[in-house]
Amino acid sequence: MRVAHKLEQTLGTPRQASELPNPLEMLIATVLSQNTNDKNSHRAYSQMRQRFSSWDRVAHAPLRSLKSTIRVGGMANQKASRIKEILAAVKSRYGKYDISTLMTKSDADVIEALTELNGVGVKTASCVLLFSLGRDVFPVDTHIHRICSRLGLVNGKTPERTFELMRPLIPKGKAYSFHTNLIRFGRKICRSNKPACEVCPIYDDCVYDGKKRKSTTRRSVSTADHDFMLLDNVQSQS
Repeated sequence: MRVAHKLEQTLGTPRQASELPNPLEMLIATVLSQNTNDKNSHRAYSQMRQRFSSWDRVAHAPLRSLKSTIRVGGMANQKASRIKEILAAVKSRYGKYDISTLMTKSDADVIEALTELNGVGVKTASCVLLFSLGRDVFPVDTHIHRICSRLGLVNGKTPERTFELMRPLIPKGKAYSFHTNLIRFGRKICRSNKPACEVCPIYDDCVYDGKKRKSTTRRSVSTADHDFMLLDNVQSQS
């Protein structure tokens, strides 16, 4: 795909770590990441694991205690209840707090199994597939949905529909790279509000009605060095 290639040329080619996180850890961490930033979700997850030394203790912790522990991640009331429900369902289904058996399942079966859990959608399930099971699956959150729509790659009305439409378009072996680069690209350049069109490396591929003309875009620095400085800053966030 032209866009994926251009982003790799600009931002580099992200590589997954050789040691991937445990699937249940990734599942719960992704639930905590919903509707918040990485810093706060990481703090919420770290505080939870420090306070409760095992998943059994998380599962049996007083709901009020779990809420206060993860409050920094936002939506603590909803997330605490979901986490306890997920852990209870995992223990009931698999006999222990472990979903490693999903490693032997197909992508479709993993998505089906995980989305049966309350509070787990396709995006969360696909994150487990990509980041924990190492599958070539392209998760779509609201930000990636926005960028794919702006680029005219697909015409999905929801992130779930965009996920389905994007599946055949992702070059083989490029799901992790493209997903990671789009996240970085969306945070620094193709922002929801005030996208930095003046430094966009895929400007010519964009069909967004609201994109600014490069010739009339105001810049804080009028030299070409500013373009490379911003792109370098994006690249350093990997």
